[in-house]
Amino acid sequence: MTTLALRRAVPRAGDLDAALGGDTLAELVRQFKLHGDAFRMHAPLLGRDVFVLSHPDHVRHLLVDQHARFEKGIGIERVRILLGNGLMTSEGTLWRSQRKAIQPAFHRLRVEAQVPAIVAANERLATRIAAAGGEPFDLGRHLSDITLEIVLRALFGGTYDVLVARDNPFALLTDEAERDLKFAYALRKLGGLLQAEIDRRRAQRDTTRHDDLLQTLIDARDRHSGEPMSDRQIRDEVFTLVVAGHETTASALCWTWYLVAGHPAVAAAVRAEASAASDADRARPAADRFPHAYRAIAEALRLYPPGWVLTRRALEATSIAGVDVERGDDILVSPFLVHRHPAFWDDAEAFDPTRFVPERAAVRPRFAYLPFGLGPRACIGEPLALAEMLAHVVTLAHRCELFLVPGQRVEWDARVNLRPRSTIQFTAAARRAT
Repeated sequence: MTTLALRRAVPRAGDLDAALGGDTLAELVRQFKLHGDAFRMHAPLLGRDVFVLSHPDHVRHLLVDQHARFEKGIGIERVRILLGNGLMTSEGTLWRSQRKAIQPAFHRLRVEAQVPAIVAANERLATRIAAAGGEPFDLGRHLSDITLEIVLRALFGGTYDVLVARDNPFALLTDEAERDLKFAYALRKLGGLLQAEIDRRRAQRDTTRHDDLLQTLIDARDRHSGEPMSDRQIRDEVFTLVVAGHETTASALCWTWYLVAGHPAVAAAVRAEASAASDADRARPAADRFPHAYRAIAEALRLYPPGWVLTRRALEATSIAGVDVERGDDILVSPFLVHRHPAFWDDAEAFDPTRFVPERAAVRPRFAYLPFGLGPRACIGEPLALAEMLAHVVTLAHRCELFLVPGQRVEWDARVNLRPRSTIQFTAAARRAT
């Protein structure tokens, strides 16, 4: 592994949109190719430079070894308007308390208990897709709908069916593409619905028990004071889990099928593996039993990580693997750039799931791959997201064969999560009767 042992001057490389708008990632890629894994960009909106760091040593220092010397950086204010002061945006004592309170909901056994419902939802999706009869369809919309259903079922359990009995109040997440102030206002208006459900559960706590994420939030107590979360904090955490858990997973799965369908040998291996498995294994997919599917997902997350940028702000003067920063300096780490660093990934632009066979993964720097972040602030929902993605790919590969409609121009949109700029059209053929 290359080590950045010597301090060095960091070149300045043009201007940066501090709002991290739609062209930001393309500009970062361009400057990365020109200047390598450490450069500065001037942010006119801030009136100062922002460091862009993309070496695994930078990742380790910033997110793991010295994480306490940094807080969330540019862009977090916009996220806070949307999601409130939940786990994604909070800092310090509040963040630590919330993380410890929510973590049990993502324990391995809790995640495994949700897999049968996830598989059942994907079986229903496979039936709908197979019914398309060879006509082109927007797979991304199907993925957005099903990932929203799955995260809402995880949050609300049996109450989900009551909430959506007439119209799904959370449908705006799939219906609205923009994540602007208008969307934030519409989302926050759902606070009244959430509060009514919180109040109902508290009133029935002696007679009715729920085994879902919302109940975990209601039951959580601060380990020092013994106090419960405030109602506002519960609402903020629900919004955070819904938005983050839905959009990132839908984007990741859309990129996965785009890549798999475009590589027939990979697609054939994923299908053959799914078909050869027992019903019991398909009902509870595990990475070691479906290695082709798992590696395809991992490689899709490498090439198109939904969380394409992580921002930090220095709380004190320090050095990040040889790059000196002052208190108040902003730093960007883009998993998109780290994942395509030519020093650590051979033929980095190519889709090659065999990168994740154990022998190849073992010789790669640990901090060269971070689709869910790393360190204490890594995505808390990673276990559930990976289980959901694996169950989805295995189920659809067993039931359907997906084909890309030829002649499409596929580009990314990095305004929020890294997602396709426009719909990707697929056709499907059923693989077996149900």
